[in-house]
Amino acid sequence: MDPVERLRGVFMRTLGLPEGAAVDGLEYRSIPQWDSLAHMSLVAAMEDEFDIMIDTDDVLDMSSFTKATALLVKHGVPVPAR
Repeated sequence: MDPVERLRGVFMRTLGLPEGAAVDGLEYRSIPQWDSLAHMSLVAAMEDEFDIMIDTDDVLDMSSFTKATALLVKHGVPVPAR
């Protein structure tokens, strides 16, 4: 499965979103489900899914799905160009 699809799955599972929910445009705190506690759960789920370690600065900077995708690229996950 493509890494972006895997990331979408991480977002949907962690935030408790329904199957097929549009996550590409999500931003931190733009929906009630993405609060500070869910943010930390999301980071942990990304680390598990992609076998990466996200540092504190990146945790704080990851304020959208788009930034989460860029974070994967930073960690060497091959994300296809959109």
